[in-house]
Amino acid sequence: MARNAARKRLDSLRRLLISAHDTMRLEFGFVLWDGSTVPADLPGDALAIGIADEGVVAALVRRPNADTLANLWVSARLDIRNGTIFDLVARRPKARSRDIVRGKTLDRRLALATALRFAFVPRGGPWPLENFRPDRPSSGDPEENRRNVQFGYDHSNQFHALFADPEMAATSAYFNDWSEDYPTAQRNKLDIICRKLRLEPGERMLDIGSGWGGLLVHAAQSYGVMAHGVTLSQAQYDWTRQRIAGLGLSERVTVELNDYTRVQGQYDKIAQVEMIDHVGLANRSTFYQTVYRLLKPDGLYFHQENTGLAKPRDKISRRRRAAFGAYSRYVFPGTEYGHIGLALTDLERFGFEVHDVEGLREHYALGLRLAHDRLYANRAAAEREVGAVTVRIYLAWMAAVSIAFERNRCCCYAVLASKRRRGPSGLPPTRADLYR
Repeated sequence: MARNAARKRLDSLRRLLISAHDTMRLEFGFVLWDGSTVPADLPGDALAIGIADEGVVAALVRRPNADTLANLWVSARLDIRNGTIFDLVARRPKARSRDIVRGKTLDRRLALATALRFAFVPRGGPWPLENFRPDRPSSGDPEENRRNVQFGYDHSNQFHALFADPEMAATSAYFNDWSEDYPTAQRNKLDIICRKLRLEPGERMLDIGSGWGGLLVHAAQSYGVMAHGVTLSQAQYDWTRQRIAGLGLSERVTVELNDYTRVQGQYDKIAQVEMIDHVGLANRSTFYQTVYRLLKPDGLYFHQENTGLAKPRDKISRRRRAAFGAYSRYVFPGTEYGHIGLALTDLERFGFEVHDVEGLREHYALGLRLAHDRLYANRAAAEREVGAVTVRIYLAWMAAVSIAFERNRCCCYAVLASKRRRGPSGLPPTRADLYR
């Protein structure tokens, strides 16, 4: 009897998928757990969604949310055959979601009957992400900041090297031409930051959230500055120190493993490249006050951050979309995103003058797409380093964020500021010197 019920469930799902494939003119197929396909003549090399067991359907019926999808994806119970998430999204149904829900493109009666058949089927397993601690915005506590950062960055330096550029840059790339490769675009990014800061030999530069030290090394080698970095990631700290020593830069480049609030000294130039995403909206006053304290009166501050879109009211703007929150929890817990208006307001509020704002949305989308493709090409080696679950989390996160930037659902901005003062700023009258 149980076998007969299982057969009926499979037949019902197959009929539903055939109906969906035909009415929505899907450009991909399905491979079911018994080996059958939709359509029946699906070529072996065709793009398809693989469903490993009936518990996958049961789980999606009972809890159709981002966390369920993430667990099924990282365990490969829900998989993409012969392609990537980007390929699947490129061939997504042309129908609108509300039309599908209203039954205009999907047989609602058949969908309901199928859902009922799976409603009490065990969801199966494994569920590797269920024990992740709940994500919440950072409280600003240095120890919590350390845990969050090390969770996101301390998997394995060798793992990150499989998709990062040779400088181990992990933030937005910068394309002088959209056809440039990823390493070139990352070198462009390091150089445009240095040029915007108008670095001069002998100046002291601080990089808050210095990652694997790419900006520190580039600024010291190409612009002759004394560069200092701060990170909370033990893996990044170890990598950076080894690289500095290997390049013979120990007298000109230093790094400390510390919370940014504990950094001391005065600096001619300060850079922060997407580290502020980890700070939390409630703690930004502390962040800007710290930068103000560390920056010399005539210094320059380069500020780059990822942003959401401004909503009609600030209270709404603070709510993260559920899907974005889920993937942030599994990759970078504690992150929060403001909007560009908030960033500019805060800079003025805490004593800075804004000189320049550049939108990097398309740069970020393309750069992350190229990083995804590098990881996808090296996924076997990556799995040996950190395991299949972590690799699949990163592939999904990279794809989801790249697509969100490509669709203009979020942005990235680079801002140049200085301490507000009377009289001339000392900057050139135009941006022309940046692009010579």
